[in-house]
Amino acid sequence: MSGAPSLPSLFQQRVVVGVGDLAVSNNVNVNLSTFALGSCVGIIVYDKDAKVGGLIHIMLPDSTLSPDKAQKQPAMFADTGMPIMFRNMCGLRAERRRMKAFVAGGASVISGSDMFKIGERNIMAVKKLICALGIQVVRADVGGVNNRTIHLNVGTGEVTLKTPLGTSKLSLS
Repeated sequence: MSGAPSLPSLFQQRVVVGVGDLAVSNNVNVNLSTFALGSCVGIIVYDKDAKVGGLIHIMLPDSTLSPDKAQKQPAMFADTGMPIMFRNMCGLRAERRRMKAFVAGGASVISGSDMFKIGERNIMAVKKLICALGIQVVRADVGGVNNRTIHLNVGTGEVTLKTPLGTSKLSLS
């Protein structure tokens, strides 16, 4: 029947990850999404064998900038949020050796000079942590001046990247 929703689409759920937040799931009917990544960095990690996905929306590179805030909202910072995301994924039977990642964001969206260079600092912090954990980065779409929105289909490992210039897809399976 043309125009009728497919059976799997009837059960799809969207989990929206806000700024300084994270989510993990092993529910194959879940899509993890985060919107409007500017200088923030979004990291999607996926284990295809366990069908476990995680998404974190990092705002700042280092928790030493605000230890009190890091206590209350650890996913706001790369150094405190990423270990929690990986630990939560492993709690759902994901294995680090099978994980693949996609990284987006870190733009310089402020016109003129960006004296704090938050986007660049976020990118460097995330790269350092991912490298230390030995996670394979399949693709990175970072820097520049455009905002980005990213989605992960936990059932398939498909990542959708939306920018003002267009939409692209890739697989972490």
